[in-house]
Amino acid sequence: MQYAPNENSVFADEQSKNSIREQIIFENKMLTVPYSKPNLSKYLDLHPDNIANGGNVFFLIDTEKKAEVSLEKEFEVLDAVGMVRDKSIDELLPVAMYLGIDTNQKNMEIKRELLREAKGNPKRFVEMFDNPVVKTRSVIMSAVDFQILKADTDGLKWYDSNGLIVSTPAGQNTLDIATRFCLSEKGATVYEEIERQLSKI
Repeated sequence: MQYAPNENSVFADEQSKNSIREQIIFENKMLTVPYSKPNLSKYLDLHPDNIANGGNVFFLIDTEKKAEVSLEKEFEVLDAVGMVRDKSIDELLPVAMYLGIDTNQKNMEIKRELLREAKGNPKRFVEMFDNPVVKTRSVIMSAVDFQILKADTDGLKWYDSNGLIVSTPAGQNTLDIATRFCLSEKGATVYEEIERQLSKI
């Protein structure tokens, strides 16, 4: 492989006998590669000293790509903040509960805490609204708050009969176990009953 400005290929065996090699010089540790020199760009892309190829001498600074990534992150933040602003408190509560935010506060205080979460990890925040785990866990937590369920250390139980719904292995969280159970085929009827009882409150 060799760089010759008058050749289309960077591979020596594909170049003509009239190829003219040229040194590549980095000035102040920088090298600007103009669009008019695609063969130079290809040569550097394929060079073994390129960090992208396992080398340790130089790497590509793609300002356009960096700007694109930065812009994408800004849009993610705007989307997440917009959800806090536009969604009703009923739509926001499942996410707030999943995040461990105190939902007994005033609505604006809940939104303020959600706003902090939205700005901190916007992509994760937006995805929560379509995550069945978030909704299921919030339903279970609401049922515990309204004394339909009990989340004891040894398992999830019906509050009135103390009947065990699903046991919790030692060292694990009952709400996590209950959420996974209710999302399973075996726990579907239990989840439907929980929702039915909540709808009557």
